[in-house]
Order: sequence, then structure tokens, then C-alpha cells
Amino acid sequence: MALGSRTGVEGGLTPLYAAARARVALVLAIVAVAAVSWVWSARQMQGMDAGPWTALGTFGWFLGVWVAMMTAMMFPSVAPTVALYSRTAGGRTSLAPWLFAAGYLVTWTAAGVCAYAVALLLRHWPVGDLDWENGDRLVTGLTLIGAAVYELSPLKNVCLGKCRSPLGALLGSWRGGRRGALRMGVVNGAWCVGCCWALMTALFSLGVMSLEWMALVAVIIASEKLLPWRRVVTYGTAALLVLLGILVLTAPDVVPFLTIPSGSMTPM
Repeated sequence: MALGSRTGVEGGLTPLYAAARARVALVLAIVAVAAVSWVWSARQMQGMDAGPWTALGTFGWFLGVWVAMMTAMMFPSVAPTVALYSRTAGGRTSLAPWLFAAGYLVTWTAAGVCAYAVALLLRHWPVGDLDWENGDRLVTGLTLIGAAVYELSPLKNVCLGKCRSPLGALLGSWRGGRRGALRMGVVNGAWCVGCCWALMTALFSLGVMSLEWMALVAVIIASEKLLPWRRVVTYGTAALLVLLGILVLTAPDVVPFLTIPSGSMTPM
């Protein structure tokens, strides 16, 4: 393992930027995979209900779409971390960075399985169907406000710190070989899930099958991880979520891209 200098362990985004410049081809390849996943996801979602808490379909279909969605949404923001892993490993094998990325995706796949399990439980919730005007809108608005609260929580702060400054975690838990690359990707993915799960819940509440909301959440995630203005982005995200939550509760018609359900519905 080519550790290099340890002076950047707590250097924030600097090691990520340097690694991305040193591994431009790898970063571009990861972004290209994400772009293909966006196209595939768009085709799969054609004709789907893009409204809040939409039904997720069969498990196999949802899992395939979820993996593609996570690849599309998350790979651009994690590409510098993969490049940092590749640079730290010394570039001994071209397969290791992709195994790291695969491990990252494994964690998000597990998160998708958990989301589907929650959807099944909610489908059999004893209160029955929720009407948009008499329950579901309230749940949607409160979910968005709850996501805003999590944005400012200590746990979010810790997880986001690991995502923005991953070099220390990489060096402190290094595992060599292909299994090590996969394992380290899983660990990095766990920090990312801890950082972004509330934003993903907000996506479900707004319309998980909506490309517009997908794109917005993806931009927020990338901004939080890669832009130097950490406090500005975090507080800005919290403010946006609160605003969306209030608008859903008071004036949902003015929320852009929001598909308002008609009649009663069962969440997810």
C-alpha cells in the first residue's frame, strides 16, 4: 500500500481533489457508468407513478431499479473517494477501485432492501388507506421537515465528515487485496447511508420514481460531499427541506414537479 504523506489525513477535501486530478480516467469512467444508469432508470420509470409514496412494484423489479438509481445518483459524488482509494493503493490493480465501488453499492442495495421491507409493513398498516388531503399530505410534509432536522444533527455531521474526509478512515482500516477493496467499499457506503438516508426518505415522500426529484437529491448529495462550503450547503439543504415541507402542508400546488395524488392511496 502506497500510503504517501500523512499530512492530508485531516485535510478535508484537498486529498479528494488531488486524487481526482491524478485519476481523471477512473473518475470519468465512473461518471460514465452513472450516466448510463440515469438513461436506464429513465426508461424503466416511464409510465410509473411519480407521486409521493408511490407503490414500489415487485421486489425483483424494485431492486433492479434501485441499484440503477443508486449508481446514477451516488457514483458521481463517490468517484473522488474511489480515486483516492486507487491512489492510496498505489494502482497495483485496475480491478480494485471497481471492487471498492461495488462494495459501496452493496451497502446501498442493502438499504434498498430495508426500504422495501418498510414499504411492505406500511402497506399492511392497520389504519388502512391514506387520503392525500386527510393524512398522506401531513406525512409527506412532516417527513421533509424531519429530514431537515436530521441535516443539523450530530450523527449527520459525523457521517458527512467521513464522506468529505475519507483518507483517515481509509488509512485507519486498510485491508489489502480484492476482498479488502470490497470490504472498504462497504464501510464507505455505510458512512454514506448514515449521511444520506434522510434525504432518500425525503425522495420517497416527494416521488421516488420522479427523475426531477432524483436529480435534485443527487445534486444536494454531491454538493454536501464535494463543495468546500460545508455549513452553507448543510444549512441551505435544511432550509430547502423545511420550505418544501411547509409548502406541501399549506400550498402543495405551488411545489414544482410534485405529482399530487388523487383519491385514497396506500403508502409505498
